[in-house]
Amino acid sequence: MKLMLSTMSRMAAAVLLAAATSAFAQKAAMEAGYPSKAIRMIVPFAPGGGTDIIARLVSQDLGQAWGQSVVVDNRGGSGGIVGAELAARSSPDGYTMMLCSLGFSYAPALYRKLPYDTEKDFSPISLVATQPFIYVVVPSLGVSSMKDLIALAKSKPGELRYGSGGSGGSSHLGTELLRVMTGIDVTHVPYKGTGPALTAMLSGEIHFQLIGISSVVPHMKSGRMRALAVSGAKRSSAAPEVPTVAESGVPGYAFDVWYGMLFPAGTPRAIVGKANAELNRVLKSPALAQRFAAVGLEPSGTTSEEFARIIRSETAKWRKVVESAKIRVE
Repeated sequence: MKLMLSTMSRMAAAVLLAAATSAFAQKAAMEAGYPSKAIRMIVPFAPGGGTDIIARLVSQDLGQAWGQSVVVDNRGGSGGIVGAELAARSSPDGYTMMLCSLGFSYAPALYRKLPYDTEKDFSPISLVATQPFIYVVVPSLGVSSMKDLIALAKSKPGELRYGSGGSGGSSHLGTELLRVMTGIDVTHVPYKGTGPALTAMLSGEIHFQLIGISSVVPHMKSGRMRALAVSGAKRSSAAPEVPTVAESGVPGYAFDVWYGMLFPAGTPRAIVGKANAELNRVLKSPALAQRFAAVGLEPSGTTSEEFARIIRSETAKWRKVVESAKIRVE
């Protein structure tokens, strides 16, 4: 009996080993031939926005490099949550990726409950691009620098109005970060989109706002708006003469709207590495850099580990800002 059990145990072990070896061989073959079919790139926003524009620019070059179609799949809804949940629940085989934006990192602070975990349910591939925003004021306000604006706001608590494209959006949170760091008391006026907020400023309804630099360059040139400072950690090539907020008396302030690529968690490391290498190669293309520059974007490739650290750092930063500003979106 003991001999029979021993023989059966050895047979079972051999079967398990063979199965494991076969699975490993299949996995290795899959990774070596990746990609062998079309890839879906989920954009968790409606067509026409900044994330969608970047996705279409990058997908075109990735598709050519890989010799496979990279199909943009717009799944907007709930501030990007609908598309992110779909991406998180997709098969981790490398054939579904998602282009996320800065909002991905502050969603955990804005919403009481998310149907996914931003760190545990995704495998970061790389940062893709950054878009500097810029603080602009109406000339009638009589300020010519960020220091002047901060001083005026402190002298008139609650009187200065700033606009945004909606509560919980990038312009809102970026200005709340400024408010928290400087202690100014300003009034937020949310609009239904960037366009209406821009129109409101041109008509004098609001005094200043933080907005994508590409949207206001014409108004800066015409003199209808005055640029005070760019929000990023470094000056923008689109307006190199404009200082950063940090250079203007608020050390440590940095607000870049960033975009990055993710896989669902569990995607094989070899595939993540291949995607990272190819994406970074594409981002170094002069042709893509030129197309990015035309819409106010700067390519920003990283390693997957660096992008993971960025997400963790940004999530922690925005949690503090949202809690301090008492912002909540249901």
